[in-house]
Amino acid sequence: MESNDEEISIDFEEDSINEDEITCQAHSSFSNSQMNCDQRSNEHLPYEILTAEEIIKTMVECVEEVNSVVQLSQNITRILLNHCKWDKEKLLERYFDGVRYELFKEAHIVYRSQKTAIDKARYSHLKFHCGICFEDVEKAALIGGDCGHKFCKDCWTQYLTTKIMDEGSANDISCTAHGCGILVDDRTVLSLISEVNVRLRYQILITNSFVNCNKLLRWCPNPLCSHVVKVKFFDSLKVKCYCGTTFCFGCGEDWHEPVNCDLLSKWLKKCKGDSETKKWILANTKSCPTCGVNIEKNGGCNWVHCKKCLTGFCWFCLKTTSNHFCCNVYKMSSDETKEQNRASLQKFLFYFDRYMNHKKSLQFENTLYASVNQKMDEMQLKHNWCFAEVQFLKKAVDVLCECRQTLMYTYVFADCVIKTNQLEIFEDNQRDLEQATEILSQYLERDLTDDCVINIKQKVQDKYKYCDSRRNALVKHVQEGYDNEFWNFIVDTV
Repeated sequence: MESNDEEISIDFEEDSINEDEITCQAHSSFSNSQMNCDQRSNEHLPYEILTAEEIIKTMVECVEEVNSVVQLSQNITRILLNHCKWDKEKLLERYFDGVRYELFKEAHIVYRSQKTAIDKARYSHLKFHCGICFEDVEKAALIGGDCGHKFCKDCWTQYLTTKIMDEGSANDISCTAHGCGILVDDRTVLSLISEVNVRLRYQILITNSFVNCNKLLRWCPNPLCSHVVKVKFFDSLKVKCYCGTTFCFGCGEDWHEPVNCDLLSKWLKKCKGDSETKKWILANTKSCPTCGVNIEKNGGCNWVHCKKCLTGFCWFCLKTTSNHFCCNVYKMSSDETKEQNRASLQKFLFYFDRYMNHKKSLQFENTLYASVNQKMDEMQLKHNWCFAEVQFLKKAVDVLCECRQTLMYTYVFADCVIKTNQLEIFEDNQRDLEQATEILSQYLERDLTDDCVINIKQKVQDKYKYCDSRRNALVKHVQEGYDNEFWNFIVDTV
């Protein structure tokens, strides 16, 4: 298909499939009836939740706004905006104040003054066969873009489908000709692709690029949700999507107070990496001086033998002389570093173990909602309580899960911070919250009997209110430390 200068809208409602297809059937479980209407109508929230349809509308409005100034085809304008990371001001500044040819070259678009010369050169040497499959085709059946390279529709379709479905490309699909870097525009792609799933995938990738380039937008991390969170200003903000997923807007991880995004990122890298394994090997093994294999000492005698090469050597100084009995003269070595690494590893494992314990408990307590719902039904049927009277159980589970999640990340914070007097206050708050959380968990897991049902309500209400207040006190204290800069953190090269 030959590109021209007519206005081609990237409005996906007209140019392809409808919004129902964009959100996918897999997302249908989150219907509008399940959305939190109070959240949508609450203008005091520092964020709003957008549907896929609203994101596409925002994209189109952005393209149209810029295009009203630059007067290009909308396909070209979208490619230029994507090249400038969807920064409208940056694009307009470069378009009017810079060298347009260079801008188009960087964006891999043919500049208008080049187009006529390219067309003439291509048509003068045109051969009526496809340059990929070498099948003879009619001149009118050859399809190409502004670069002038032309191929048959079947080859184009196969090429584009592979790029989209196998490589996940959308914004960087270049002409299929060898050495040609000119990008294929949206109109050409959508005119050559007829399969619904491929068109859908292409549009999702285009939309994904728009969201990822905008620091005020972030996809909900729930894989079954297609909503986008839009904030008024970028921050490590706690946001809750319509699907119920709560996460940190700043980094996209689960909400992780009291630890900040930077510390959490470094700590998670330490968990995923092998640096701690290396520290353990360094602290607990030594290399054979002959063959280099790592050896772990499993006895009291300090004269050890390598099982691989049978070399005997001193565990302390690694000397292999048979008449060697002692080495009591201090020499500067890396022993201190090894001990520090060993202590650091033990500290990390201590906090990691407690982090994982609370994480597993949180997973169990997320399933507690089903049990609590059953208890709520039972209380209404057997004890004639109304619906409002049994809501304290659901509220208690909400608070319990929040406390578990906060406790998880207190151990990340504790592993990263340097010990001070303020840390002792933090540890007292942590201990108090942990004890109260365990008691609340026991209350909620207890079977309800006729004798305890009256008393349990007051106990549960008192305990979840106490847990909530202690959690807030802990978070407030840590935040004061950030604000007043009395936390110092360990510089750990992971």
